Amino acid sequence: MYKKMMLIICFSLFINCSDTTNLTNCIRSVNLSFITDLNNPALINAQTPGGFAELPGGVKGILLFNKNGKDFVAFDKLCPKNECETPMIFENRLLECICHESKYSLDFGGGPQTDGFECPAIQYNVTKNGSSIRISNF
Repeated sequence: MYKKMMLIICFSLFINCSDTTNLTNCIRSVNLSFITDLNNPALINAQTPGGFAELPGGVKGILLFNKNGKDFVAFDKLCPKNECETPMIFENRLLECICHESKYSLDFGGGPQTDGFECPAIQYNVTKNGSSIRISNF
């Protein structure tokens, strides 16, 4: 019984150690829901693994990225600090905010890869059904 109680106490202390107070100041996504087709000539590059397409929508535009041929991710190109008028640029599986030189990984949910930055890039949900792609924030 004593071991179980110690395990529960240690587990609850571990959970309570994470600090998310600064994440409440992060930008939230805008309402977004649209459907497009991968056969659209504008999306030709997104049909191959590692390929991407830039789409209108969101706040500063959307980057649609083909991770492996069947899984897609989409991110708003708005810099998470929201102090930059220029959309983020994409290179080597990273989004970069050129105003702050901060980088965000497409492989880790838009998580910041630069020290001192806590807010992730805005990620949208992507659902693929045949050649149809739905990008939304719900």
